[in-house]
This record gives sequence, structure tokens and C-alpha cells, in this order.
Amino acid sequence: MDDQTGPCIDSDSWALEAPDLDEIEAAIGNVATLCNVTPVLESAALNKRLNGRLLVKAEGLQRTGSFKLRGAVNRITQLNEGECRRGVIAFSSGNHGQAVAAAAKHFGIHALIVMPSDVSPLKLRKTTELGAEVVFYNKATQDREEVTARIVKSRGLVLVPPYDDRRIVAGAATLGLELLRQVASLGTSLDALVVNCSGGGLTAGCALARNALSPSTALIACEPEAFDDTARSLKLGTRVRNDLAAQSICDALQSPMPGQLTFKINREAIDECITVTDAEVIDAMAVASEEFGLVVEPGGAASLAAVLSGKVSIADKVVGITFSGSNIDRESFVKLLSRLETPVSAWRTHEL
Repeated sequence: MDDQTGPCIDSDSWALEAPDLDEIEAAIGNVATLCNVTPVLESAALNKRLNGRLLVKAEGLQRTGSFKLRGAVNRITQLNEGECRRGVIAFSSGNHGQAVAAAAKHFGIHALIVMPSDVSPLKLRKTTELGAEVVFYNKATQDREEVTARIVKSRGLVLVPPYDDRRIVAGAATLGLELLRQVASLGTSLDALVVNCSGGGLTAGCALARNALSPSTALIACEPEAFDDTARSLKLGTRVRNDLAAQSICDALQSPMPGQLTFKINREAIDECITVTDAEVIDAMAVASEEFGLVVEPGGAASLAAVLSGKVSIADKVVGITFSGSNIDRESFVKLLSRLETPVSAWRTHEL
């Protein structure tokens, strides 16, 4: 597919330019109205086994269970009074939708979320419990941006996109700044930062934070094997789409193609882009549970999967990863871990 702006993307060229450091620092103050400072964790057993130091940004402990709240809050705090009265709309497989719903509720604004018909029941329930109106679309036959655009036109709602807006990217960048400053407070710095990547908002935000605070840190993007649009786009030099029939357990990492703004940032910033399999992700989810006591959704565990699989080596290095989301219901979590071929306790003796 050719590199085009989607029907829902803000045509304002300002919105599609990268935020500067002043904007990101201002975003820290904005997101503090609703977001938590999430911890950086490490496991002595894991570090010993990997022969390096792995620092985990546990963003799944964020309110609404993912990093998405940062961008949603930063965008919604900048709405004017007229826009607040009109209400907001977002398209999302779950995490961004919950974030927009939570931020809108906090500020007393109506929110409508366009979600796939096969959305996780947990993510749907949490979104509606936050008071959002939900409209469904069929991923196999409908384009979510076209569905959203029709509603925007008919109802006059303000779009809060999941990644293609400088205010969203600035919000995501607060995670990167927060992480790098936490790492510095530990008396060290990162040799590499591995980021779960879909539309590219978190990756772009972390890229801007890395450029400002730790330019020698390598930035590694991690995608599901079946949704490798960023890797292919980087190789071709233009944005390309994923196959509509593609399947992955990583429901949070299934954007149809990289964003216009995010790709502009990421094509200059990503040092390496790798993919992980569903089996590798399940293994990472199990290890996250055993070593960190955390439930991590599949898309949130991709960066750990990259490390455990040996695709990213941390030997004699300090490497940061993002646990970017925790929104998975108990039944699905148990069902996925039941597919694990080797018990997680055996992982410690597995040769990487």
C-alpha cells in the first residue's frame, strides 16, 4: 500500500510534527493529574541467568493497565471548552479506548470508543464501566479509521488518535523520560531500550526521550511476527500495511500500519526492529509472573520475549524493557500459559 494519511488523521500539519523537549516536560505535569509514576523492577535470578542487568518499566501497573493513559490525558487536558462540550472519540483494540474513557470521565467529557467486534471481553467491560459509549466494527471487512471518520462527521466529536498526534506522542514520551531518570537514580544508564511496537507511539516517545537524555542508548522496537509492519516499512522506506487476515495473541500490537508522525520519528531513531512469535510471548508472560509477580498481557510482554529468546542479548549490558500493558482476563491468561510447552520453572536451565 502507498504511504497515505488515513481519513481520521488530523490534517493540521502542526499536530503531525514531533513534540520538542519543552512539550514533553510540560506533558509530565499534565499527566500527573491522573497517571502514576510506575516502578522500575529487576530480578536477581534473571540477571544472573542472562549475565546482564535487565531493568523493567512496569507500566502495566499504571491506571487503566497500560501506558496509553499518558497520551490520552495529555491530549484531553489541551481541549478547549467548545471541544469538551462536543465530546471525544477514539478507535482502539482496548487499551487506548480505556485510557480515553478514563481521562474523559475524569474531566467530565463524553467519550465514544470504536472497538473491534472481537475485542477482549475484559477490555470492553472496563471501557464501558468508565462510562464510554462503544461502537463496534469488523476488523476483517471494515477500516476502523473510516468507521470513526463517519461518526466524527455526523456527530462532531473530537478525535483522540492512538498515536498520530504530537500531544499523544509527548504523553508517551513521559514514560521514556521517567524511565531514564529512574535508571540514572540507580547510578547507571541503559545500553539499550527494547520497546513494544504497534502504531509506534510508545516507540516514538521513547525515541525522543532517548535523544534528549541518553543518546548513546540503542533503541530496539519489538513487534509480533505476524504484525511486522514497522520492520517492513523501515526496510522499504515507506509505510506498509499488515495483512488483514494476520493473527497474533498480541491484541494490543495489531495496528494496521505505522503512524504518519510516528514513522517519521522512528525511521530516524530505531536502531533495530525485531519480531517475536506467540510461543516466545507466552514464555515471557510466564516468566514475568514467576520472576516479577506480574500479570502482563501478550502485547506487553513482547520486549521480554525478545530478551528471553536471545534475539536481544543483555550479556554484560544494562538493558531496559517495557511491560506496557496488563489488560488480560484471568481465563485467557491461564489458557495461554497452558500452551507453554516447557514449565516455566525449567526456564532457568534453558540455554539461551
